[in-house]
Amino acid sequence: MLTFVELIENSIKKHWELNALSDFQEGTITYHETAIEIKKIHEAFKNLGVKKGDKIAQIGRNNSKWAITFLSTISYGTVSVPILQDFTPSDIVNTVNHSDSIFLFVTDSIFKELDVSKFPNIRGFISLDSYTVLHAQSDDVVEIFNKTQKSQIELTPESFHLESIPHEELATISYTSGTSGLSKGVMLSHGNFAANLEFGIDIIDLNPGDTIVSFLPLAHAYGLSFELLVEFSMGCHITFLGRIPSPQIILQAFKEIKPRLVVLVPLIIEKVYRNKVKPAISSGLPKILLGIPILKKVVYKKVKAQLEEAFGGNFLQVIIGGAAINKEVESFLKKIGFRYAVGYGMTECAPLISFSSWDKAQKFSCGQPIPQCKVKIDSPDPERVEGEIMVKGSQVMLGYYKNQEATNETIDENGWLKTGDLGVINKEGYITIKGRSKNMILGASGQNIYPEEIEARINSLPYVMESLVIEKDGKLHALIFPDTEKVEQDGLNAEKVGVEFERQKKELNQQMPNYMSIAKIEVQNQEFIKTPKKSIKRYLYTN
Repeated sequence: MLTFVELIENSIKKHWELNALSDFQEGTITYHETAIEIKKIHEAFKNLGVKKGDKIAQIGRNNSKWAITFLSTISYGTVSVPILQDFTPSDIVNTVNHSDSIFLFVTDSIFKELDVSKFPNIRGFISLDSYTVLHAQSDDVVEIFNKTQKSQIELTPESFHLESIPHEELATISYTSGTSGLSKGVMLSHGNFAANLEFGIDIIDLNPGDTIVSFLPLAHAYGLSFELLVEFSMGCHITFLGRIPSPQIILQAFKEIKPRLVVLVPLIIEKVYRNKVKPAISSGLPKILLGIPILKKVVYKKVKAQLEEAFGGNFLQVIIGGAAINKEVESFLKKIGFRYAVGYGMTECAPLISFSSWDKAQKFSCGQPIPQCKVKIDSPDPERVEGEIMVKGSQVMLGYYKNQEATNETIDENGWLKTGDLGVINKEGYITIKGRSKNMILGASGQNIYPEEIEARINSLPYVMESLVIEKDGKLHALIFPDTEKVEQDGLNAEKVGVEFERQKKELNQQMPNYMSIAKIEVQNQEFIKTPKKSIKRYLYTN
């Protein structure tokens, strides 16, 4: 297996004159120009006395400079500390100081919110908008960095070289709030990323010059590996959406760029289905035609074509990951023959654990373990009785930074990573996730209740945008945030919505075992607070 840096170097040399990185509706740079920018940062690090193993933090919106900074950091032998731009100023302070970072690359808007006196170890704050020094401990930092940015570097594919770094060396410390409320620094090695890149290059049929839209947070392992690194290693042209990626903006970018591969979190495709597709087929002529078997295929074919067009009409497949996809939505996608695949992973695996391409995918499964790892279910009957999913392989993290206790709790003495997810695995090796072990609710008679299963049913109901099932006083309560667009469209007030939810609750309870019955529905006035990969921060509502 080639090293992480070798994969980056080889791609730059091979695709020298091709477009590499663009900012949506702004500028574009080639692989050749990317190589020059990387060398400029390497020169600055060298002249500033930055040593291999030093930590370099970065936080900001997705853009070309974010990508260049990351590639420069890991290829110099320093450790990248990518921070999610959703973090509050106090979270940024805690993360940067905990990571022992000595430089912080930051977008100007975030820098304005920071108190530089709270970062005693940071020698310089560098703009991710302009590559200028925003603040520094000494004038030397300003002078050296500005000088290297203005320097003229002549490079050819033959003269461009990056020093190879062994698989076992630390590449990044990834801090993510996740859904536990306890942020830990996940230490990912060069080998962890190389394993993910090796799989991505083998399984995804991309060609040099293929277009990609990147909008998932690059500070998260999912977006970093599968909207930047895999595609960069294959010579693709990556366009970053720097603004807040609402579904409208994302679909606009898909229409203009026509990406060859689409990587999503479920929330995007679920909103398209709920707001566009479902209303279109639930009334009028389409609804009548769906009741006639011979004409049903005609409707599905048209819907499929419209859905494909919404995602640019040029994709090989749509990869969905980061959270569980709603079962109703997935059933419909399968029914119409939409080219989608569901993957499963976690930051601690940089991130991939399992995946199967769209033509091999099984409904409600998250694919088969990738060849770079082994997966086992901690259960006496892994096919029928769910147990904790455990992973061992070349993509498993080194551990948690400065937290050996948490590392020992997560990785056992034989190297098996405890994912905290519960699932089963069939004879063909397809994994089906049942829920998070930490989310499991124990019923009054000892039954295991997985709130995600109930939430999937609730989320399929009319007027429901999203839900959360929690335990209160030994009973199940459903917190529901309504689909405000649908509510307004049908002219319902708050009282009528409450009555409708009560009616739906009775119907839902009749379809489920008694121990899974919902005792009360609580309507939420605001969207649930989420992580960057759009998982609800469950701990905020269950404590």
